[in-house]
Amino acid sequence: MLFVRRPAPRALGPFSFWLSLPQLITWGSVFYTFSLLMTPLEAELGMSRAQSSLAFSLALLAEGLMAYAVGRWIDAGHERLVMTLGSIWVGLGLMAHSWVTSVTAFYAVWVWLGLGLAATLYSPAFAVVTRRFAQDFRRAIITLTFLGGLASTVFIPLSSWWIALWGWRYALWALAALQLLVCAPLHAWLLQDAAPQTHRGDDQPPAKSPVREHLRHAPFWLLAVFSLFMMAVTSALPAHMIALLQEAQLPPAWVIAIPAAIGVIQVVGRLLLFVFERHWDVHTANRWIPTLIPLGLLVLLTGGLNPLAASVFVVLYGLGNGMNTIVKGTAMAQYVSRQHVGQLNGLMGVPIALARALAPLTVGLLWSPAKGYGLALGWLLLASIMGTAALWMAQHLALRTARS
Repeated sequence: MLFVRRPAPRALGPFSFWLSLPQLITWGSVFYTFSLLMTPLEAELGMSRAQSSLAFSLALLAEGLMAYAVGRWIDAGHERLVMTLGSIWVGLGLMAHSWVTSVTAFYAVWVWLGLGLAATLYSPAFAVVTRRFAQDFRRAIITLTFLGGLASTVFIPLSSWWIALWGWRYALWALAALQLLVCAPLHAWLLQDAAPQTHRGDDQPPAKSPVREHLRHAPFWLLAVFSLFMMAVTSALPAHMIALLQEAQLPPAWVIAIPAAIGVIQVVGRLLLFVFERHWDVHTANRWIPTLIPLGLLVLLTGGLNPLAASVFVVLYGLGNGMNTIVKGTAMAQYVSRQHVGQLNGLMGVPIALARALAPLTVGLLWSPAKGYGLALGWLLLASIMGTAALWMAQHLALRTARS
């Protein structure tokens, strides 16, 4: 039987590496390939840019709606079934996408893909390693994100090449094959020794409190504010990065090269965290890592969008966003509950999906010919400061409660 055999638990390093490969493929083949499909689909289906963009927003909303259910299933020990079927679901969705001939079918396919992303991207994978490596889950998450951080660097050129070589329909067949022949078998093989229930760490209370108990305390809500604001910022910036750098009057080659380098810079940040984390206090690191993002935005605002300021911003943003993924992925387990981390993160699915969908639109509305991105950058700076402050408060309250 496919879901019965239970071999010995796997070591952290190899487990995280193999689990990161489906992350690389799924982020790359779905999330980052969408922008490459927009132009040919708009031409073929007669869509405007607003109509084509709506499909991605629908996918994000579907992902958010499914997040809590996925988190609950993983917390109950069904990680293998969830992530294996999730990869099959995404593969079938990409295959169906290759046959789209109407706007309605285009939207339906992206809703389908969004549901699959809820079962295959970082949130379920983070919940899996948190359950399996209770004493070293943060290091497992850092390892897991190495390959995932390179998804744009690998798949934007790869998918672009396949589209140019075969056309977008046949390129989607290749991307679907990666899901069905690589991601699904990897999840089925790697996750076959899932524990039926979460094992608590030594510092966890002996009795399990229900999920609703955590909703009565401030740390959960403060971490929700932190995730919401930071996700809004990091979703708005990529959508406007090219235009922002063009406004900074950078040479055209740099306008393309700098965003492409962000993925590499993110991985460099995670590598620094992996190498030096054992020498840093984890709570101090959690406090200061998110500040790199508002610092980068402050450089842009005070530097007048010149090439030097833009370059410094991209380095600070790349490092900050790369390491902040780790902070967001571990904060709920560190400051609220490891036992219910999947469900607690899942509860934030819909608000975060709405933030991810609306933030790029908000930045576009705040742009003006006279002031450019000045007002939008001010809004993003304020949001990132508020998110960072919420994390600081959540950490302070959780650590004070733990000491008392």
